[in-house]
Amino acid sequence: MSIRIASLQRYPVKGLSPETLSSVTLTKGDYFPGDRLFAIENGPAGFDPENPQHQPKIKFLMLMRNEGLARLKTRYLDSITTLFIEEGGREVVRGDLSTREGRLSVEAFFRRFMPGELRGPPKVLAAPQGFRFTDSRRGFVSLINLASVRALENVVGAPVDPLRFRGNVHLEGLAPFAEFDLVGQVLTTASGARLKVTKRIERCAATNVDPDTGIRDLEIPKSLMKAYGHFDCGIYAEVVDGGTLEVGEELAAEQATLGL
Repeated sequence: MSIRIASLQRYPVKGLSPETLSSVTLTKGDYFPGDRLFAIENGPAGFDPENPQHQPKIKFLMLMRNEGLARLKTRYLDSITTLFIEEGGREVVRGDLSTREGRLSVEAFFRRFMPGELRGPPKVLAAPQGFRFTDSRRGFVSLINLASVRALENVVGAPVDPLRFRGNVHLEGLAPFAEFDLVGQVLTTASGARLKVTKRIERCAATNVDPDTGIRDLEIPKSLMKAYGHFDCGIYAEVVDGGTLEVGEELAAEQATLGL
């Protein structure tokens, strides 16, 4: 059975809403394009842009602890380096994140939006070249098997939006949790892109939050452990050769296709 790309998403700002894409161009050794370019520091985190080091996600505003972020709908326009934030269908702030004034306007919004959840002044951080604000040190591209999500729906007895898992690539064509069998293998596209699957993704309490309402309404990690004996859903991959990914195209495994 073939593996097909069902959708593509990027998350320009860590913890904020996704942007749907029709295609992306991957670069060897790089991250998913436009993904986790920014983060909102929740009080001083010690991040040094001159010597960027991976930081625990608890140092930033994020859904695991700040579920109200899901009520915000955001988009980032690369051409004008500007972030737009809406709440309840109304634009509440926009800011050019390449300028001090733009960053200050976004920071001021978060001081008003969630004062009781701040450990200090919120600060917009931009990822230096070759760095991203991913949860995993080597989380270059994240892939979610939609069959695994559907299987989880049967476990929890409720619909599960795949966007809870904040993945870059949603896949169809695999059996439930067969993505784990791809660890160590290389997935290829017709354009020549090659993704080496590196590890499974362990899920945290952020997945308990409905990505539309911001309500913490399910117990995803607990349900995974109870039903399957692990906390995992999805896989990480590294870009070993560049190329394009397009919605609807197929991925092929270079090695054995156990579990497909």
